[in-house]
Amino acid sequence: MTGPGHRWSRTVPPVTTRPAAGSLAAVCDGLVRIYWSPSGEVHALKGVDAVVPGGRLTAITGPSGSGKSSLLRILAAQDRPTAGRAEVAGHLLTGMSARRLRAVRRRHIGYVFPRPPQNLLPHLTAREHLAMAGRLRGVGRAQVTRETGELLDLLGIADRADHLPGQLSGGEQQRLAFAQAVVGRPALVVADEPTSELDSVTTHDLLGAVHELTRTGTTVVMATHDPLAAAAAHQVIHLRSGTVASEEVAGRRLAVVDGDGRVQLPEEALTRFPSRRVLVELTDDGVVLRRPS
Repeated sequence: MTGPGHRWSRTVPPVTTRPAAGSLAAVCDGLVRIYWSPSGEVHALKGVDAVVPGGRLTAITGPSGSGKSSLLRILAAQDRPTAGRAEVAGHLLTGMSARRLRAVRRRHIGYVFPRPPQNLLPHLTAREHLAMAGRLRGVGRAQVTRETGELLDLLGIADRADHLPGQLSGGEQQRLAFAQAVVGRPALVVADEPTSELDSVTTHDLLGAVHELTRTGTTVVMATHDPLAAAAAHQVIHLRSGTVASEEVAGRRLAVVDGDGRVQLPEEALTRFPSRRVLVELTDDGVVLRRPS
């Protein structure tokens, strides 16, 4: 899968971001998240294994209740796993105190909410939003000034630098939200359904802008129900009932084998095994699964 080709292919000055080629921005190993409710335990995540490569756009998809929100909260350092290992930007979140979690979130993670107004303050211009984000992340004024010009240009809203959010379209607001999330070179940008309120044309433009960010080394993880957004991702992680059902990389769907040798088959493959039993045949070049006769 590759990003959409459109007007964002222009040449711009490179944004100074942390090198990410070949690195991993986040790692999940046997991730479990259990919530307690009046009706009992809710197992939101049941042993999730996943990696988020640096400098790429990763989409997390799945139906409601599949665990997308729980995984996103952990990757955003807003929550800790009940069991298993979650590492973000080189920091092990398991067992981390609330204070340390806040520090990791502030310095190393950017966040984009679903609705444009959730990301922005109505009384600040685009330029002022980036300056505020830089201060919160502890970035020097000179660096923020340099990055502001580069990011607004890269995302196609340089001519809107002194406009308030109310003077921007929904797509421009979301591009500003991503620019704000990237100031200060965080290791990871987490976006929750960022295209949910955009039409298809505006979504296309926003995804192109996000791809420009990944070309500078920015890592983006996006939870989405939007087929356009999933198709634009370098990697897609499909969740089902709290587990990784499959992954898609470079247009190929991959089944996932966990640490205990269990294979998560895609739903369309599961329909071929109504008894949930398979005959395993080892061949010279792989493994074949057949229905027992």
